[in-house]
Amino acid sequence: MARRGTQTPPPPDFEENIVDVDVSEEMRGSYLEYAYSVIYQRALPDARDGLKPVQRRILYSMNEMGLRPDRGHVKCARVVGEVMGKLHPHGDSAIYDALVRLAQSWSMRMQLVDGHGNFGSLGGDDSPAAMRYTEARMSREAALMVSSIDEETVDFRPNYDGQEQEPEVLPSAFPNLLVNGSSGIAVGMATNMAPHNLGEVIAAARHLIDNPEASLDDLMRFVPGPDLPTGGKIVGLEGIRDAYETGRGIFRTRATAHIESVTPRRKGIVVTELPYAVGPERVVSKIKDLVNAKKISGISDLKDLTDRQQGLRLVIEIKNGFHPEAVLEELYRLTPMEETFGINNVALVDGQPRTLGLRELLQVYVDHRIDVVRRRSLFRRKKREDRLHLVDGLVIALLNIDEVIRVIRESEDSAEAKTRLMGTFELSEIQAQYILDTPLRRLTKYDRLELENEKERLTREIAALTAILESETKLRALVSSELAEIAKTYGTPRRTVLLESSGQTRTAAVPLEVADDPCRVLLSSTGLLARTTSLEPLPGEGARAPHDVIVSIVNATARGQVGAVTSAGRLIRVDVLDLPALPTSAAPPSLAGGAPMSEFVSLDKDETVVGLASLDSPGLTIGTEQGVVKRVAPDYPKSADEFEVIGLKDGDRVVRALQLESEDHELVFITSDAQLLRFPASSVRPQGRAAGGMAGVRLNAGARAIWFGALDGDLESRVVTIAGSSTALPGTQTGAIKVADYAEYPAKGRATGGVRAHRFLKGEDVLILAWAGPTPAKASGMTGKPLDLPTELGRRDGSGVKLPSPITAISGPVGTSSADAPPQPAESADSAESAE
Repeated sequence: MARRGTQTPPPPDFEENIVDVDVSEEMRGSYLEYAYSVIYQRALPDARDGLKPVQRRILYSMNEMGLRPDRGHVKCARVVGEVMGKLHPHGDSAIYDALVRLAQSWSMRMQLVDGHGNFGSLGGDDSPAAMRYTEARMSREAALMVSSIDEETVDFRPNYDGQEQEPEVLPSAFPNLLVNGSSGIAVGMATNMAPHNLGEVIAAARHLIDNPEASLDDLMRFVPGPDLPTGGKIVGLEGIRDAYETGRGIFRTRATAHIESVTPRRKGIVVTELPYAVGPERVVSKIKDLVNAKKISGISDLKDLTDRQQGLRLVIEIKNGFHPEAVLEELYRLTPMEETFGINNVALVDGQPRTLGLRELLQVYVDHRIDVVRRRSLFRRKKREDRLHLVDGLVIALLNIDEVIRVIRESEDSAEAKTRLMGTFELSEIQAQYILDTPLRRLTKYDRLELENEKERLTREIAALTAILESETKLRALVSSELAEIAKTYGTPRRTVLLESSGQTRTAAVPLEVADDPCRVLLSSTGLLARTTSLEPLPGEGARAPHDVIVSIVNATARGQVGAVTSAGRLIRVDVLDLPALPTSAAPPSLAGGAPMSEFVSLDKDETVVGLASLDSPGLTIGTEQGVVKRVAPDYPKSADEFEVIGLKDGDRVVRALQLESEDHELVFITSDAQLLRFPASSVRPQGRAAGGMAGVRLNAGARAIWFGALDGDLESRVVTIAGSSTALPGTQTGAIKVADYAEYPAKGRATGGVRAHRFLKGEDVLILAWAGPTPAKASGMTGKPLDLPTELGRRDGSGVKLPSPITAISGPVGTSSADAPPQPAESADSAESAE
């Protein structure tokens, strides 16, 4: 044993042999071998079946293992072990990664592996589970790839150790390379092929079969562009044309998104499809980085609501004051919601890497498929000819059964029997051996009939196969018909939308932020708030939606504020931008698109919003149940979000608040005991916010004011009163209704009792609803259905006519100095809708 640090002498017979090698030559040779291995054995697909070696070996091994679509799933680890041990001498992770991709619906346009378990997520945001957990079997489409592989349709070659055989290519009953695409990086070259629609590709292939001289334009009538598994949009088709012509081109893919109301107060961008190979986590992360860096504005929240039931759903909430369309265009520009896809159609053709256009790809596949069908037909004809040869021998034996038995019995052994049969009946060796192997029970009269029918059938099939093999036209027609059947069975609708234009959604006329333009804020009787840019008067009939009567309107600007006056005498500031905008296409608009008041203001129990006020102009006028009237001086605090605008007495509440347009108007009170008082607005002087107001109408004992408004005395106006019983349930009364001319009611001084407005009949003791305003007046019932009012005008102190059904709201032309039914609590909007 040699000491450490000393050299062991070489054995006596050792001969020193040093070879001088040029390092550059050695490196060149080694690198070429490595490059060859990567190009041909790993990275590039074959143009015939569209598969890389590892993918081909996975499908072939699964087929050999019997993992067909009608069988059960097995652990992926079994498949990986089978592939690695017999065909693919590389690591298990590479094989499993390839298997996983074949099972991902967002990677493959037609999945070739049917998987159970976690196979990852879109964009690679989540890794697949380990192969000991997941299960797999061949998909129906994969069965088409290996169909007829046992009929000598493709060549086989030895595996890496020469102990097994593997196919050089799969029969591939559909154009897999174009349908599923491919990607890979080799040495000095790469491939990146886009997926396409199966039906479109097969239609183009069939056209090429029928018209071998077809041009690219002819084929693009069938294949206008890629069809990506994740859907989305392709904007601009120039790059696609280049790719189909030269094999190289670039196009842009864009997410599919639409704008909708994600909350009652805000709009949002909902993304349902992303560009190919882009995952939601990547988009979410990029948007958050842009928001934090203040490179994009207008986004208030971002939620990933993706699940297995509804699929991809990213909800991007937009701040009020920003145009969602403009924000969406910024997202397209700055995030992976719009990506470029570079087509590089590099595939192996006859063992050589080539860059192929659409026509060349289809031609290579068509030639391959024609060769497969020809070899399959040869194999099937040979099998039938062999069988027919045996059947002919059996028929001869049956016709001479006694002589056959005698020859066999007189023979010393089976070899002699076979020789004598061949000589006596002129049989071949195969026929004679088959007769000897056939049991006697197969030599009955019934079997003879069966054999004759089989002989006839085999003869027909051989003739049909011979006709196909001898006619190129029939062979191509057969290939075409088989492709058509596959397209009919497995074809799916196109998922990706192709756009000729660049797809710009934002124009110079659409700025990012909403301009501070004039608008109007509307309040409905059910407590809905909305804004509209329409400044034209709104006809009362068209402006009404079910349970939706507009009771207050104020002018504002989009970035301004309005005040919501409550029955408790409070004024609460509301940002106009927070209110939903009614569509301008609706003429006239309806408050059906509004949002409940509870979304904007917090109210106490039994407190309601009774009107809107402008914060920038004077004119807020208030009337209370105890007959108090007040014009509020506009000394509103700038910093307070809410404040009192009237000092109410105990038990009093505001009936209605309105924005008085002019002191030339008249203020009107209608009381529960059927008194109406009209007096000049100029008789009420403005007071500070803390003041308690002035006497408006003098009330009788037990009476209260039920309606308050302001009218232009020069307009033709009407007064509508509805009487009923104070003990009946609200909304159930069908008492007497009367429509009278407003001019019949004489004007009185402020703080007086007014004049009689309605005469009660038997069972009536109170007014349950009243309204005064310009004509025409409209009414609606509990269900929101419009109801007709009496056309005949009654006397000022008359009793009216019987109501056919209860009336819950009355309205006149919107945008005038009219007023409507008292608004109900905000939460009653939902109950009213449910009543309908």
